[in-house]
Amino acid sequence: MSRTYAGSTATMTTMTTTITLTEDDLDPYITHASTRRWLTGPGLPGDSGLLTFEELRREGLRTVADSLGDPGPLARELRDQLVIGALRGPGGAEAESILLDGETGEIATTYFFHDRPDLMETGPLAPSIETLARFTTTTDELTDLRGQFATYEGRHGTKTAAEASRQLLAVFESGTAGEVPPFWKAAALIRPLALVAGPGTTSGLTLDIPARLLGQEFGQGTVARFEEVDFPATLTHEPTRRFLRETGLPEDAFLFHLDTDVPLPTLTEFYEDEPAEELPPHADQLIRLGYLLEDNSLVVDGATGEVLTWSEPEATLAPLNTDVSTLAFTLWLLHREKAIDADLSGELTAEAYDQLATTMLQTLAAVDPTGRNTQGSGRHPHYWTEAFRDEAGGVL
Repeated sequence: MSRTYAGSTATMTTMTTTITLTEDDLDPYITHASTRRWLTGPGLPGDSGLLTFEELRREGLRTVADSLGDPGPLARELRDQLVIGALRGPGGAEAESILLDGETGEIATTYFFHDRPDLMETGPLAPSIETLARFTTTTDELTDLRGQFATYEGRHGTKTAAEASRQLLAVFESGTAGEVPPFWKAAALIRPLALVAGPGTTSGLTLDIPARLLGQEFGQGTVARFEEVDFPATLTHEPTRRFLRETGLPEDAFLFHLDTDVPLPTLTEFYEDEPAEELPPHADQLIRLGYLLEDNSLVVDGATGEVLTWSEPEATLAPLNTDVSTLAFTLWLLHREKAIDADLSGELTAEAYDQLATTMLQTLAAVDPTGRNTQGSGRHPHYWTEAFRDEAGGVL
């Protein structure tokens, strides 16, 4: 279909999966020949879990200066850059804007600071619009296990994840002469980690965690397993009991510390000696596994297996993970990310923290929808979402 935008002469054709522009739409903004050919031919993906071109669909082509209205002290090299879309943040919200250089065809990202445009800077995203479209499509194929990643359907484990990571990274390296921007490097190194654990066909939980996964990551002797005598009577959810007996949890993971004093107490029992001003309903059914930073107890619902956080200062009970299997995966994912970034001398956290945080949260959401389902609910903020996005706190 065709649409004409108010205040713009742009006419855009939108298909089910692509966005294309006419030659007239491109003038006078884009002079780069191959960019013109791509935008009037194959076009841009109309729907992606990675980024969105809704800005282009909604506004047509416009410069950064036009988007700001009164650009003031905006850097000269940014003024004529074209705003064509945005990266997707947690919960699908738009994050950094995507910019196109109409003369060179290069793609970059920036944050808009409407009150302080002098602080706006760009980071590399892709050398061309064609490369951006190819990288986006390839990453979406990994997420959905289709296209060149269709053979990974039903395959899981660390070797499978490593193979997928190498395959995705090879695509990015071939399109950037080996100089892979941090956004795509994070995608190649983090997103395939969702393949490590398969669906919980054996455990009865959300995931089947490989038997030696936690021990290999955190070190032998650092994963605690419980015995039947350690469980309170109100822990009736058998898959949770079995997981804690056979797989266990790391005793001292980043952001989480396991209660190794047995037996595991209910929240009511935990506060017997120093009563809290307020406890949540059914506190005798909530079993305290340990604690997170900032005075948050980590508890599991004994009847359902749901994992929650209890904040005593705020007297709030909030969802954390679907169950203990996705809790274990989250702790493993966070530890693995830190090891990966250390191998890269801190490149991901130093150069693209927000992009890394989004990648981590989207990877977690691929196996555990808890954080995604709490976005915009008006309830207590999701702990992992807030923690991963907290650059000042240095969580990642």
